[in-house]
Parts: sequence; C-alpha cells; structure tokens
Amino acid sequence: MSIKIVPVITIDGPSGAGKGTIAQMLALDLNWNILDSGALYRTLAYFMSEQGIGLNDFEENKEFINENFIVQFDPGTVGEPVKVIFNDKDITSKVRTEKMAMLTSDLAADPLIREFIKPCQREFMTLPGLVADGRDMGTVIFSDAKHKIFLTASIEERAKRRRTQLKRQGSEVNMRLLLQELEERDKKDMVRKHSPLRPAEDSVIIDTSNLNPNGVLKEIKKYLQF
Repeated sequence: MSIKIVPVITIDGPSGAGKGTIAQMLALDLNWNILDSGALYRTLAYFMSEQGIGLNDFEENKEFINENFIVQFDPGTVGEPVKVIFNDKDITSKVRTEKMAMLTSDLAADPLIREFIKPCQREFMTLPGLVADGRDMGTVIFSDAKHKIFLTASIEERAKRRRTQLKRQGSEVNMRLLLQELEERDKKDMVRKHSPLRPAEDSVIIDTSNLNPNGVLKEIKKYLQF
C-alpha cells in the first residue's frame, strides 16, 4: 500500500503582513485544510486562562490540557477571520483580541509551550493538503514543505491593516499605541531564542505593502504554478 504524501504550503511573516487573509484565500481556492498557528497558541492561552492554569503550573497540568485541547479551523469566508472551533464551540471572537494577542506573545516564547504545540500543529497535515499560517511554519514545523512563502510589509502598513481589522470588530484603536505594540511584538518574535521569526532559506519573500490580497495571491500562484 502506497503512502500518500500530504502537500503543505507554509505562509510565514510578522503580524499584519497579510498571512491570515492570504492563507484563508489560498485554502478556499485549493479546498485544502488550514492551520492558523497564531490562533492555536491563542486558544491554548485562552484555555489556560479559563482554567486558571499559569505557565508555572503547565507541566503538572499537561496531561489534562492535552486531553481537552481539541481545536479545529474553518476557513469561513474571505473578509471574515478564520473560525476557531474549540471543543465544538466557536471561540473566534474570544481569542482574536489585542489582550489575548499580548497574553499569547509571552506564552509562545516559552520552549515548553512550543514543544507542546508542535505535534498539535502537525496533526493538521491531512489530505488533500494544508495551508499553514504562522511565524515558524517553514523553518521549524513543516521545514520539509515543498512550497514556502514569507510575507512582509512596512510596519506602518501593517498597523493600518490591524486598525481596520480591529475597527471592524468594534474596537477603538490608538494608532501610536498600535505601532508601538507591533514593534514590541516584532522584536520579541525576532530575538527569541526558540524558533525566531525569519524566512526559511528556501522561501519566496513577497512584500505586500503595495499589493491588495488578490495581487498577493496572484504572485503566490505564479510561484506555485498551480
């Protein structure tokens, strides 16, 4: 019996570069599965917060967390966030907040958490294929993937996009604070010891600053030759 290889496309990059939108559009276009790695970390942070489990208590609660950490993603529709389904409940609005983003940033830097998340991420690699969106998908989690994309954009453009996204969710945003938060998150992601944010050596780098989502998708499809 032949083993079918599951194709994987990784999409990495900093916050606001367009990873989520592009991964969603690509998954819908190809009818593939989607992994929103950032949302997976956010869901873990949300679950631990709800259960009153701190980072110092993680190891002793690891088995309980593992048994109850059941996450699915639904690409949904373009223009809306990828849906996060945790234990059969839609918690999208609960995990896609700035408060949860900051909480997750500290959690995701811990090597213990990253080791726990790795097998969870790889479980999403099922047929017909996977579009994996994150910060270390091409460098660590799916380092043997054939197709790797790294999206980038100016910090000003990324802040504008984040502001638009948050306003759509009904949140008021201070642009100066948003820029500051993005700079801090970028620095934390790039200098962390474990799985720092960087393009894989064999990735295609696309600057999305002056491209709309359809333009980015067109560039990716040229590379994929699908």
